[in-house]
Amino acid sequence: MQPALRPGDGLIINRWASPHLGDIVLLRDPDYPKRMLVKRVAARTTEGHYIVRADNPNVGTDSRFFGAIPPALIVGKVVWRYRKR
Repeated sequence: MQPALRPGDGLIINRWASPHLGDIVLLRDPDYPKRMLVKRVAARTTEGHYIVRADNPNVGTDSRFFGAIPPALIVGKVVWRYRKR
């Protein structure tokens, strides 16, 4: 499977849209809050937290490492990707 994003891609984020299963989201890293991550929503728990996965699990960290994340860590849903020149 090809990654949805490549290094250098630009993103347009909708901060008000609620993420759904399969959506790509921008979130704050639970371990390093100044760092932003881009992940895919894999599931939502009964407590309302999100389980996120990396498109390349051999390289990226995701909920397998830091657990389900609260909605407050999600900055927004990715609605558009574009190539920077």
